[in-house]
Amino acid sequence: MIIKYQCVNISSKDPKALVEFYHLQLGIPVIEPDEHYDGVSLGFLKEAPVIVIWDENKWGKSSEGKVNFVFSCDNLDRTYAELSGKGVQLEPPVTAVWGGKELPLLDLDGNKILLLEG
Repeated sequence: MIIKYQCVNISSKDPKALVEFYHLQLGIPVIEPDEHYDGVSLGFLKEAPVIVIWDENKWGKSSEGKVNFVFSCDNLDRTYAELSGKGVQLEPPVTAVWGGKELPLLDLDGNKILLLEG
């Protein structure tokens, strides 16, 4: 029987750059580092699901398609300004069809990231 949601695995041809993007630019903490950038866990709580980044050159692709992450932030306009200041390529927040504000962007490998306020 399934008892826990563990993680999302994503692979990258440049895992070091992808880890640095999520950690340094987006501010997601590294929970389990790896000096070879192969199997690095990022997340907010050690006992909660994490993102694990693997070296695609060593292990192959971890999935057949791109991943779509959704994160929450406290203020989309401020987050937009902070990320823009760090050189992240993104457009300003937009009002979605469902009425809330969203801030869509892509990581270095083309995975979709959606930031929501709240």
